[in-house]
Amino acid sequence: MAEEVKKTDAKKGVAALLKVILGLAFLGIGVFAILRWYKLLFMIIKGCIGLFFILAGVITLAIAKE
Repeated sequence: MAEEVKKTDAKKGVAALLKVILGLAFLGIGVFAILRWYKLLFMIIKGCIGLFFILAGVITLAIAKE
């Protein structure tokens, strides 16, 4: 019984470690992508500003209608 508990604890620990390593890898890739293509990122953000204001306006009108 005690061996089963140790095995499951070890599996959970290894799984958690792999998730942390994978999360750090994704964070690193994301930071690299932002640094590498920051001009394109700003272009996308500028292009989405109009859509954001349209969505905010629709939500505001839906709230005001009530």
